[in-house]
Amino acid sequence: MLKRFRNLFIIIAVGVFMMISAPSLTEAAIGDRVVANGSSGSDVAELQDYLMTKGVFPYHTSTGYYGDITEEAVEDFQRKRNLKVDGIAGPQTNKSIQVLRKGDIGKQVIHIQYQLKESGHYHSNIDGIYGSGTASAVRSFQGGQGLAVDGIAGPNTRSALDRLAKRGSAAGKTLNVESTAYTANCDGCSGITRMGLDLKKYPDAKVIAVDPSVIPLGSIVEVEGYGVAIAADIGGGINGNSIDVFVPNRDNALQWGRKDVQVRIIE
Repeated sequence: MLKRFRNLFIIIAVGVFMMISAPSLTEAAIGDRVVANGSSGSDVAELQDYLMTKGVFPYHTSTGYYGDITEEAVEDFQRKRNLKVDGIAGPQTNKSIQVLRKGDIGKQVIHIQYQLKESGHYHSNIDGIYGSGTASAVRSFQGGQGLAVDGIAGPNTRSALDRLAKRGSAAGKTLNVESTAYTANCDGCSGITRMGLDLKKYPDAKVIAVDPSVIPLGSIVEVEGYGVAIAADIGGGINGNSIDVFVPNRDNALQWGRKDVQVRIIE
């Protein structure tokens, strides 16, 4: 009897230890597990950030909840990459989505641009846009590291970047800007932002148009009198220290007018 209780105690103790030491699913990183409709956690939020980078996530912020919007975005990405279209972020999808290439826009691009600048291969503005300059810098970095030179930031390139420099952002930067307002329903407006966010479908979005050389696309910002928003759009008249805030209707846009506000970059 004593031996039975001792064994039972050991089993319980081991179980408690494993529960304490195992990483919480809500704190998992992208790729640590398969996520699908109904999942939630930090890995889902990271997945949504990547989907925004690829221009297939039509919502205006990562929520950390894998609902219908995320499932449809994953299916869209899978179709574009010739993967099995099932709306589930499994190993293949997670691996593919973390590969950055020309045309990608957003937070993940900002990270590698900072790393490329730190390692002496990128000399342009940190703008969050994976264009020709970023691709050229990646090729330069790859050549110096003895990697395959293709201008695409895949797993080997990103691992090498992570070894040499931390992933950076413009967080903490504060600036005064001249602001105006815009709607999604003006003449000739598609309602789709530069990052692919559908403002007609989501009129509750908090979005600003920026000059990417000043505020990188994909940055999360706090705008005085407007709130927390994502820098997800650009405009022909937005140059230097100026922004355009999105509002859902014309009357509110006119009421906003033209005024100086302070913008703080959060991430």
